[in-house]
Amino acid sequence: MLPEPIRNAIDVASNFVWGPWTMALLLGTGVFLTIRLRFVQVARFREGLRAMVPAQASGAGTLSPFQAFMTALAASIGTGNIAGVATAIVSGGPGALFWIWVYGFFATAIKFCEAVLGIQYRKVQGDRLSAGPMHYLKDGLGSPKLAWLYAVIAGVAALTTTPFTQPNSMAVVLQSQFSIPPLASGAVIAVLTWLVVIGGVKSIGRAAERLAPLKVGLYLAGGLIVILTHAAQLPAVFALIFREAFSLEAAGGGAAGVGMMAAMRYGIARGIYANEAGYGTAAVAYGTARTDAPVQQGLQAVMEVFIVSCVTSTISALVILASGAWTSGLTSTAVVAQAFNTAMPTVGGWIVAFCAFLFGYTTLIGWAYYGEQFLEYAFGLRVTQPYRWLYCGLVVFGAMGKVETIWAWGDLMNGLQVFPNLVGLIGLSGVATSVLRQSRPKQEEATAPVA
Repeated sequence: MLPEPIRNAIDVASNFVWGPWTMALLLGTGVFLTIRLRFVQVARFREGLRAMVPAQASGAGTLSPFQAFMTALAASIGTGNIAGVATAIVSGGPGALFWIWVYGFFATAIKFCEAVLGIQYRKVQGDRLSAGPMHYLKDGLGSPKLAWLYAVIAGVAALTTTPFTQPNSMAVVLQSQFSIPPLASGAVIAVLTWLVVIGGVKSIGRAAERLAPLKVGLYLAGGLIVILTHAAQLPAVFALIFREAFSLEAAGGGAAGVGMMAAMRYGIARGIYANEAGYGTAAVAYGTARTDAPVQQGLQAVMEVFIVSCVTSTISALVILASGAWTSGLTSTAVVAQAFNTAMPTVGGWIVAFCAFLFGYTTLIGWAYYGEQFLEYAFGLRVTQPYRWLYCGLVVFGAMGKVETIWAWGDLMNGLQVFPNLVGLIGLSGVATSVLRQSRPKQEEATAPVA
């Protein structure tokens, strides 16, 4: 356990990084890219639906386009969609969901650019492939120093956030539902993570391809049952969401604007943690695809954000709010488990526990590859094996950490990696626009259904 002064320092630093300027930068970048790409998330949404199961699978790369999509989806749909959304609602109020939606809409354009640029600037040497923002910062923007800085920050973030946040949320719900000690949960999760991570990206892709659809389907089915059970509360819930999103007073009284700022701060911070648009991780995941159609992967990235921000995150928030569990005093996955239990006593908590395990596990293995790519770029291949072992070992400590401190540290580190990445996206937005403009005939052919 960290001393209280260190925990307080992490909280202060996290709140500073996620100040109004960061939220304005993220939303501003999303709006700018949305306009420059001519609302690609709306104009080509139908193509995005077809691109989720693409026919095109030729070109340089390591994973099939579908495996790359599932790896990205597996990594982004983690416990942030359960625990992260829950803490956003508990800490920022019901209005936080509105800002998750707002950022999610514009985040689709951000992630589209990340995926397209990830393929445009990836490096393939023999059987080795390297992709990520560091490559488009170096080769596209012409800034090797910024590329190295991003790689170091993002690598440290991957190593010191995901092995803590994901197992922590998994351990919280396993303890609340089955009384399993966090140490025991952490040890088992660490071993299971090692079994996949040690095999590299192909092993990760195969696992993601199988587990990602399962976890999404199960969670949506359980969540819809809870929502239908409390359907009478939905009109009041939606009214509360929109009212609190623009509240000029914090819950229980306070300075003007505090309520709205808290909703924005937690909504956008947890929104980006849930959909990962702005982190640059999409460039790593989609850059591994065996394809020479960058826009195909970009449209998959659009659908990924839509699924995360408008489907799974919304399910989590609505079950918490409609059931009234958000005022229970619980947080993280425990509050979602209580919400599910209101509609399905005992069984509901089991569903959340199993989903939290799947969500956290697939995110762990996906982010393991992200961090590996970042640190290999910064320090060379010699760090690969030590990194994999250390990453898995930290899982045990993450399971036993304090929830609030774990998430504050995650916000801090992930917030720092946003800045250099957004510089690259804004600077290279013209490249993404050009690729999109030239893609339509080829994209239509690539995503057309097979007769």
